[in-house]
Amino acid sequence: MVATGATLSIAFSQSNVHHAIILLNTLLVLWFLFIEARRYRYYELWSYRVRLMETDFYAAMLVPPFHPSPDWAENLAESLLTPSFPISVWEAFGRRLRRNYYWIFLILYASWVAKIWLYPASPINAEEFIRRASVGPISGEIMIGLGLLFYTFLTIFAIATINMTRATGEVLPRFGDETATAAPSEQGKPRGLRALIAPRQRRRQLLALIITGNAEAVSNRILSDLKRGVTAINGKGMYTGTDRTILMCALTVTEVHNLKTAVAKEDPQAFVIVSPAQEILGRGFNQLEE
Repeated sequence: MVATGATLSIAFSQSNVHHAIILLNTLLVLWFLFIEARRYRYYELWSYRVRLMETDFYAAMLVPPFHPSPDWAENLAESLLTPSFPISVWEAFGRRLRRNYYWIFLILYASWVAKIWLYPASPINAEEFIRRASVGPISGEIMIGLGLLFYTFLTIFAIATINMTRATGEVLPRFGDETATAAPSEQGKPRGLRALIAPRQRRRQLLALIITGNAEAVSNRILSDLKRGVTAINGKGMYTGTDRTILMCALTVTEVHNLKTAVAKEDPQAFVIVSPAQEILGRGFNQLEE
């Protein structure tokens, strides 16, 4: 950004400065992008280790009973002993391009066109504009074509790398994509200017359905370990024809891992479904009445 600001200041402060200075700055920014993509891979390696400790050790420690993920220590030790980059150079390049550098390139492109168009005066026709775009022995047609090709490549690359594996060190949910937001409740919410300046975010609330053949042991484990209420519903597996019990339990996102651990201790063959709940009212959650 500093290099771009200095280049544009020089380019537009004097009419006799050639527009090629903007092209040189574009190549310089492209080189900066490659350097930052390499640095970002190192950052991602360190951030992955910190995020692993946050989600699988510290978060589990804050929600008793203490059940850290069984493979977190092994993953961390492996990363420390035999470090390797969690993301590829192409993913890092595309990520930095979309978030920062693409907009700098667009500013440079608009400045390049403005420099050719405005200095020393506006061109009479398109032929004069193309002639001004030339750089040394390279004609204006070739320069404009190279510019369009370059920005087309940047656009395609930025779009093509969107669906690549998300970096694990990013601030992302540990237990899946819990981004589904519940319908906001008006109970106890601040209104007016206070709500706009300091919005209050409600904890994510989930509903777990556990289909098990050992309902008594599983429900007792949930009651003792998570201190959450459990409701049993009779069901039948239509594929096997076997009677099953469906346990329904409301919980928060910090209790998901403990729930899976508790169910696995009593019935490793159980079927667990965890989905976002629109709103949960009652003891342990939001008040049913004002």
